[in-house]
Amino acid sequence: MDEQPRPAATADEREYTLTVEEAAARYEAAGHARTMRAIQKYCARGDLDCIKEETEYGQRYRITPMSVARHIEQIEQVSQTPGRDQPRSDANVRALETEIVTEQNDDPPVREQPRPAAPDDRYVGLLESENVFLRDQIDRKDHQIEQRDTQIEAMIERDRETNILIEQLQRRIPMLAQAERRDDPTPTQHTDIENGG
Repeated sequence: MDEQPRPAATADEREYTLTVEEAAARYEAAGHARTMRAIQKYCARGDLDCIKEETEYGQRYRITPMSVARHIEQIEQVSQTPGRDQPRSDANVRALETEIVTEQNDDPPVREQPRPAAPDDRYVGLLESENVFLRDQIDRKDHQIEQRDTQIEAMIERDRETNILIEQLQRRIPMLAQAERRDDPTPTQHTDIENGG
């Protein structure tokens, strides 16, 4: 918004009592509802006597009640039809329609930010090459993950086979132990044999 000059130091700042929201309520009460955006535009254009003050969240307008009342009167004068038998040219109607259309369009558009300048070809090329590099890295990581998954599956299969082999060995060990006991002489038998008995 255009920068509104502050009033002279002699002006009484206590007269600027209305916020934009309060001014909007006065317009609505008078039957001429306006958006807060429209009131801010009135302030910026100088239609309303106002000052800007700094707040914790940025700047805001403070408006005099008298200027709001004066502006409402102007709107009512424009909106009244002439009392003559012969209707006046539709200039006032057109002016009023233009004002209504303007105020309906006072809501901020979806995108108020200025459009960025056309991108520099150097940056576009740099970003494209970086995207290619990153895609390549992702493909490599995906391939490594697939290989790791395959290795893990193979290790699990080997573990399963090992467990089966160990289980079979454990079943045969008692049989081997019993067979060895039958075939091998006991230590006392060795001693007797060695002693000739």
